[in-house]
Amino acid sequence: MTTKDVSFPGADGESVAGRWYLPDGDPVGVVAIAPAMAIPMRFYRYTAAWLADRGFAVLTFSYRGSEPALYGPMRDSTATALSWYHDAEVAAIHARARADAAGVPLTWVGHSFGGQSLGFLSDIGVDRCVMVASGTGWHGKASPLIKTWSPLLWRAIAPAATALAGYYPGRRLGILDDLPGGVMRQWSRWCLHRDYLFSEFPELRDRFAKVQTPVTALWTADDELISPESIKYWIREFPNADAELVEMRAADYGLTHIGHSGFFRPKRAILWERVLLPRVAVK
Repeated sequence: MTTKDVSFPGADGESVAGRWYLPDGDPVGVVAIAPAMAIPMRFYRYTAAWLADRGFAVLTFSYRGSEPALYGPMRDSTATALSWYHDAEVAAIHARARADAAGVPLTWVGHSFGGQSLGFLSDIGVDRCVMVASGTGWHGKASPLIKTWSPLLWRAIAPAATALAGYYPGRRLGILDDLPGGVMRQWSRWCLHRDYLFSEFPELRDRFAKVQTPVTALWTADDELISPESIKYWIREFPNADAELVEMRAADYGLTHIGHSGFFRPKRAILWERVLLPRVAVK
């Protein structure tokens, strides 16, 4: 397995940073891993390397403005939540090109926010999608604790902190991670509305309805952020996709906890073997 750092032009011409994990021989498939909100692409390196060792060419990428080491000071970023969906779109195009060149299928693996981006890929020809903990961002379908306190974050804490710092300083606050101001402001508005992103862009529902990609939506009852109802609420936005909903129970795999992001941690690699690998498309 080898790695290769790449960059490709985003929808507005700014570069999107990515990294390929490449198998030693010809790939049996291509996988693109789309990050969750406020999680860097390096978080997915273990899953990507594991898949590459099993013959897949795997692309990870970083949303513009999300990592200062790649994009410069976060307070200078003009990114929005919508532009991050378009970053996912161009990453999918990049992955599609490699898949076509190798004559193999493309699987989109989206974590949380990254799974929501499938609606922007309806014209790209993704062969399969695996959504991991991808529900609606509307707080009304969040886990009980998040449903209670998150409106305070969206309405008061985040706006005040973003105005002071020039970006959302989540790391200092201990709530999420750092985010560009434009991303946090737009995402906050969406999370306060039952229609989430469609509250600002109702026309996108038609685009989401065009998706016919087979989808597996993975969820776990011990997710600390979203509820099973959130998963089911979100999957309704893809009415023409063949959807499979799969609950992962930690005890069934000899685990004590999975949570919102634990699926991608190496200590839970049994989930990659038993849940992910059978759902990744191969030639």
